[in-house]
Amino acid sequence: MITFLIFTAACLGIVFYFFGKKQALKIKSSTGSLHSLPKYYGYYASLWFLLPSILIIICYLLFAESFITNNLINSLPIEVQSLPDNELVLILNDIKNLAVGNILNSESFLSINEAAQFYNNQYVVLNQVVFYSSLILGLFTFLYAFRSITANFRARNKIENIIYVFLFSSASVAIFATAGILLSVLFEAIRFFEIINFSDFLFGLTWSPQIAIREGQVGSSGLFGAVPLFLGTILISLISLILAVPIGLMTAIYLSEYAHPKIRSITKPMLEILSGIPTVVYGFFAAVTLAPFIRETGDLLGLNIASESALGVGLVMGIMIIPLVSSLSDDVISAVPQAMREGSYGLGATKSETIKKVILPAALPGIVGGILLAASRAIGETMIVVMAAGLSARLSFNPIDAVTTVTVQIVTLLTGDQEFDSPKTLAAFALGLTLFIFTLFLNFIALRVVRKYREQYE
Repeated sequence: MITFLIFTAACLGIVFYFFGKKQALKIKSSTGSLHSLPKYYGYYASLWFLLPSILIIICYLLFAESFITNNLINSLPIEVQSLPDNELVLILNDIKNLAVGNILNSESFLSINEAAQFYNNQYVVLNQVVFYSSLILGLFTFLYAFRSITANFRARNKIENIIYVFLFSSASVAIFATAGILLSVLFEAIRFFEIINFSDFLFGLTWSPQIAIREGQVGSSGLFGAVPLFLGTILISLISLILAVPIGLMTAIYLSEYAHPKIRSITKPMLEILSGIPTVVYGFFAAVTLAPFIRETGDLLGLNIASESALGVGLVMGIMIIPLVSSLSDDVISAVPQAMREGSYGLGATKSETIKKVILPAALPGIVGGILLAASRAIGETMIVVMAAGLSARLSFNPIDAVTTVTVQIVTLLTGDQEFDSPKTLAAFALGLTLFIFTLFLNFIALRVVRKYREQYE
C-alpha cells in the first residue's frame, strides 16, 4: 500500500507541476509580467501537494507498528496481558508470524487466530486511512498553492527557502545521529561504571569478563582491566601504519610528480579498488592465507609465531588503508602551487631536491592529517580483527603473539542472546565509548593540524 501511495503521489505531483506552470504562463500572457520563471510556480504547486503526503508516510513508517502493537496487546485476554514481558514478546511474535503467513498455526493461547486476524485488520484500516488522508490533504494544499499563484508571487524565493530548509535538515541529521549514538552508548557505559570502578577498567591489567552465575564456577573471575585490549589495538594499528604510511606516501609522490598521465589514469583507479574491497575479504585473506604463511615462515626461522598473530592482522590492515593514505597525500601534494616547483627549478634544484625541500614541507600538514585519519580508521576496524585476531586478552606488545583488540571484544560480548543488565554485556558499551572518544580525539587532532599549519598560497 505504501509503495502504491508513493507511486500515486509522485504521478500526481508531476501532473500538478504542469498545472501550476500552465497557470503561471496564463497569468504571464494576460498581464505581461511574472516575478519568477514559470517552472518555479510548477515546483511550488507540486511541492505543496507532495509535502503532506511525505510527512504522513514518514509518520506511518515511524509509528504504525508500535500503534498497532499497542492495540493488539489491549485486545488480548487479561491472562495474556499479565504475562512477563519476555513471554509476552514471544506471543506477539507468534501472532505477527501467523498474521503474515510465516507459520501456519500456533498454540500460544486459544484465541491466537483471532488476534492474528485483528492484527491484519488493523493494518488494512490504517493503510486506507493513510492513503486517502494523504491524497485528500495534498489536494487541499495544492488548491491553496494554486490559488496563490499571481503575477507578483515570489515563487522562486519560496522554492529556495524550501530547499534551504531541506538542506539544513539533512545536515542536522548527521549531528542528531551522532548525538543519539553517543548518548545511547554513554547511558549504558554509565551503568557499567556504576558496577565496575572506572580506574579498574582503565588501568587494570587483566581482562576476563566472564561472570560467575553460581558459586565456585571455574573461569569466571569477572575482571575488566582493559589495558591488554588497548595494547593489542595499538600494536595492530601501529603495524598497519608502519606498512601503509611509507608505501602510501611513496605512491602519492610517484603519482603526483613522476607518473605519466596515462600511467596515473590507470594506476590510481587500480589503487582505489583496494578501498572498495569488503573488509570481510581482507579478514578471510588474513586468516586463511597470510597468517599460515607467516607461521610457516617463522617455523623455518625457529620462531614460534601464533596463528592469530598481531603481525598478520596488522599487515592486512595496512594493505587496506594504503589507498586512504595514498589518496589523501596525493590530493595534498597536487594542491601545492606549480609556481613553487618552477621557482625551485629556477634556482637550480633537481626534481628530487624540489620534492624533499619544497613540496613535502609545504604538504606536510595535510599528510600528517591524512595519516591520523588513517590511524583512526585502523583503530576502529572490526571485521579483519574479528576474523584474524586472537580472542584471549594478553598483556603483550610482541607482534608475533596472539593479541585481541577492543573491537573484537565488543563483538564477542554482544554475540548471541544477551541481557543488558550484567557487567559482561555493559562492558561492550564502555569499550565502545572509549574507542569513540579516542578516534574522535585523533580526528580532532588531524583537523587541527591541517587548519593550524596549512599555508595559503596566492
